[in-house]
Amino acid sequence: MSNIGKQPIQIEAGVTVLKDGKNVTVNGTKGTLSWSVPMGIDIEIVDDKVIVKKEHEARYLEKFYGLTRSLIANMVTGVSKGFDRRLELSGVGYRARVDGRDLVLNLGFSHPVKVSAPENIAFKVEENIITISGIDKQIVGDIASKIRKVRPPDPYKAKGIKYEGEKVRRKAGKTAKAA
Repeated sequence: MSNIGKQPIQIEAGVTVLKDGKNVTVNGTKGTLSWSVPMGIDIEIVDDKVIVKKEHEARYLEKFYGLTRSLIANMVTGVSKGFDRRLELSGVGYRARVDGRDLVLNLGFSHPVKVSAPENIAFKVEENIITISGIDKQIVGDIASKIRKVRPPDPYKAKGIKYEGEKVRRKAGKTAKAA
């Protein structure tokens, strides 16, 4: 039994949750998100809470029960507060800058790498910290992952792009042989 799915979702002030058949739409100060609820799962809006229910007891519905609750909770949080991921640049000459809606990265390649921002995503660069912010948690995480894949941190000098607070496992370099 999913313990996450049992918990009700508190609707914050300024957020409205609308149910239209199997579609859920969440409106807030930062924007609007919508999602289609899987078959066998139903949601109920009571006062200022959203309750996720299974239409019938079946083992295959367990995975969708907790997933639905988590996604709707992330939608409510996203349209009210938003999500952000922070990436750290480390390396001599590694730079990032925002050019309109694009992020331009100079990472030691022969050319700058340009990353375009999708809808509802914003980039911000302060010194060696890149901040990706938006209302959809999945898209923010995907963009952060794509930026990190351009130059992941190497295990010898830890140069590259890493998540803020990520520990890079270091390797020892070559050692000289004793005569």
